[in-house]
Amino acid sequence: MLRAAETIVKTDPGRQRRGNEDAAFARSPVFALADGMGGAQSGEVAAAIVAETFARGLPAEGTAEERLAGVIQTANREIHDRQLSEHEHAGMGTTVTAAYLEQDAVAIANVGDSRAYLFRDGELRRLTSDHSLVEELVKRGELTDEEALEHPQRSIITRALGPEPMVEVDTWSYPLQPADVVMLCSDGLTDMLLERRVQEILGASPTLVTAAERLIDEANAAGGRDNITVVLFRVEEVPVEELVNQPTEVGMPAFGEAAPEMELVPVTPPPVMRARLARRQGWKPRMPAGFTHAAEHERHFGRLGKTFAALVAVASVLFLVGGGGYLASRQLYFLGTNGQGTVVVYRGFPYVLPFGIPMYETFYVSGVPASLIPADRRGALLDHAIHGQTGAIQLINQLEMGKIVR
Repeated sequence: MLRAAETIVKTDPGRQRRGNEDAAFARSPVFALADGMGGAQSGEVAAAIVAETFARGLPAEGTAEERLAGVIQTANREIHDRQLSEHEHAGMGTTVTAAYLEQDAVAIANVGDSRAYLFRDGELRRLTSDHSLVEELVKRGELTDEEALEHPQRSIITRALGPEPMVEVDTWSYPLQPADVVMLCSDGLTDMLLERRVQEILGASPTLVTAAERLIDEANAAGGRDNITVVLFRVEEVPVEELVNQPTEVGMPAFGEAAPEMELVPVTPPPVMRARLARRQGWKPRMPAGFTHAAEHERHFGRLGKTFAALVAVASVLFLVGGGGYLASRQLYFLGTNGQGTVVVYRGFPYVLPFGIPMYETFYVSGVPASLIPADRRGALLDHAIHGQTGAIQLINQLEMGKIVR
């Protein structure tokens, strides 16, 4: 299980703005950043609504992605209603990028052009896709990253909180490893610095505090055209003895409540693939293709007969109850498909016990439909062969990079 070992939030108005329309919320396992728009007393209000909404807590039900999206929808409705009913806030809106740290993964939700990144082993990987005109031009190959930084329409975004009563929220989930660093940032940073420079700064900084300060300093040195906000957290493995001896913390603080793990960044006055991962306690995983009901279960054991299948099931239960089998299953992974025909990495044994009890859980849902895999390779890839975590992730990476589906 992973936790946030080091967290830092830094914000700066930049060199060319009088106020700061950014806001951030950071209390593990939830982190969020909003970049307001709409001018004085408007953008900062919209961004603050996002921070306040996250501070009230996440919904109790749903996957991590669904819970993040639920909070964002709530904030969007409030911003939309206020900009319609209060003349002084007409037209206000904001971006939002949020992260939820799970046991061994991070769920990301995004609207607009603020970003989330993963820094691992000296390499920086963007986890979000901007909803902006310039991003579309870059994707089409009509602009380079360098040209995008100077494009006159770089500030035009195609999606934000506020303009409509409902907003489409992009969500993803990514497996994490100890020592990974996740960064959320406003475009005041990425409009000033190329990603390769951000990577260099993160790699050369001894602490996250130093990294955040250097990132903001260099963004200002490059012009500081906008407010600059950075949220950084590093993850570490939780020692087993802490899992056993320490109680689980439940709930979220009220907005503004002091807490050692939390830093709020208010704005006035300033002091503040589509992958799906569902691993929270109590969630019932979808069964992989080929194991959807008892008839399918019996088909896979047809040659050995129903009696042998029942014996295997009983033996499996006894094995799991013994404890050793459960621990072993946490190291086993296999590929299959879910009810939507998407390729999924499952953790555990590829069997369903009597009464429909699966011996596996969803670990990672790729963005690749199984139908895209060539027929002559599909059977071998999705045959529920057992892999280690590294091998399963490598296969998924090859799928998502198109090395298998082409």
